[in-house]
Amino acid sequence: MFMGITELAQYRCPLCQQALLLNEKSYRCKNNHSFDQAKQGYVNLLPVQFKHSKAPGDNKAMVQARRAFLDKGYYQPLVDSMLALYHQYGDKSAAVFDAGCGEGFYTHQHKTQHNSVYGVDIAKETIKIAAKRYQECFFSVATLSDLPFIDEQFGWLYSVYAPILEHEFTRILQKNAYLLTVTPADNHLFELKSLIYRQANKHDTSKQVIEQLTLVEEQRLNYSMDFTNSDDVLNLLAMTPFAFKASETLISQLTQQTHFTCQADFVLRLYQK
Repeated sequence: MFMGITELAQYRCPLCQQALLLNEKSYRCKNNHSFDQAKQGYVNLLPVQFKHSKAPGDNKAMVQARRAFLDKGYYQPLVDSMLALYHQYGDKSAAVFDAGCGEGFYTHQHKTQHNSVYGVDIAKETIKIAAKRYQECFFSVATLSDLPFIDEQFGWLYSVYAPILEHEFTRILQKNAYLLTVTPADNHLFELKSLIYRQANKHDTSKQVIEQLTLVEEQRLNYSMDFTNSDDVLNLLAMTPFAFKASETLISQLTQQTHFTCQADFVLRLYQK
């Protein structure tokens, strides 16, 4: 994977915040902190002393379920809406950042001939998959609360279901650059939740976690997902935080179902710095 000098300058050392440069297979700062590039092409910028658990982030089963589900295209309408906003508002030559990128499903679809695209996730297993699969993008293991980039590096930043940390996102955004957030709307997966909870609550969309940036546009995206394969439904369930509440009886019922319909319901909010 070729990386130019301008792109390399975007990374910063998680220990001393100095710029990291790639020399052969290691990223090194002027204070001689060194981070090896993995054979898959990613770099781990989450020092062991910054981890809150042995393997932070999603476990392997969740990763595999999400990858299988997303590969079927059920969330492609969401990607299309995100890309439409990017092409309408974004600086096409500026770097793009995917905050909480997972396996790179959204990351690689933002890559063009004219931009560089970066993805960060705290889960090493997901980054390993992303880097191996989408070698035209740049991936690193890191925490969103302390992003491994120097200030004002990105023209477009998006967060799909990841924690939204305004101060840190704003720090790495260029002046007049954009932040796109994707969060669940009222009825997202309501039919699936209704199978699990006696009284399923709708998502609360009133909370606005962005305070300093200017809201440019807000969109609601709602559509039905029709499933004829029980594996797809089970993979969707495994992706969600309420999977742990699903009984063995429900799992058995879903396995035997030949048809299931569920809403996808998203709120897209575009902000400008």
